[in-house]
Amino acid sequence: MSEEQARAGGDSDQQAGGVRSVRRAFDILTLLTEDRPVITLREITESTGLAKTTALRLVQTLEETGLLGSHPSGYIAGPALWRWAYLARSQWEVPQETRKVMRDLADRLGETVNLFVARGVSRICVAHEESPHPLRHVVDVGDEQPLWAGASSKILLRDASEVFLLRVAAASPQGEAHVERLRAWVTEAAERGYAVSSSEWDEGLTAVAVPVTGRTGKVAASLSLSGPSHRFPYEAVERFAAALTEGAHLISGQGFSHPLSSAV
Repeated sequence: MSEEQARAGGDSDQQAGGVRSVRRAFDILTLLTEDRPVITLREITESTGLAKTTALRLVQTLEETGLLGSHPSGYIAGPALWRWAYLARSQWEVPQETRKVMRDLADRLGETVNLFVARGVSRICVAHEESPHPLRHVVDVGDEQPLWAGASSKILLRDASEVFLLRVAAASPQGEAHVERLRAWVTEAAERGYAVSSSEWDEGLTAVAVPVTGRTGKVAASLSLSGPSHRFPYEAVERFAAALTEGAHLISGQGFSHPLSSAV
């Protein structure tokens, strides 16, 4: 092996190690949630499978960069994360007029209202208003779900090309064979103006979704209502779809767009 080949191999190993370290650091940061705002070193090692010395080295680096902060009980989100969160919120947050429409729907219909946009082969929740019921469906802003199932997916894929549908299908457990069902779902949703799903993504969950269109007339987002299936009988679904459609028209009229959405 020549000296140049050896150097290239060493550079490649260093790059792979760097990427691995970034991934491990990200795995640590994702342990922080609203339900778990403080994490301990023990929780980090148990959740990630990292050796204690490796975890400690990564935590120290995250502290130095401001991504983690020390706490008497462990580690919390650092100031750098707060800066990024503020930046993301300023770019992600939907207009107050849109949130008002969603809040009115959640109060009137009694179920959780979500707004999803397509991003790659996934859909991302960019806004939500929770149901007033104690038993409710909760999707947090920023949550990603696959496009191969769910009422919102059937809406967001309305303008998708055949090539993109195949990509979405390939990401599903059924593989590319799932494209036939996807095509049928999308066609049915386009014909009746709304989509319904039941236990396709979450067991016992039913959702109804309608399109929010952008200035070009293409689907820009999906406005959905979701909750326990026993609260979604057929008569209710029709009523929910009609109310959602009215709300979607209002949001579309506001000129809805979102920086995270990508054409499908």
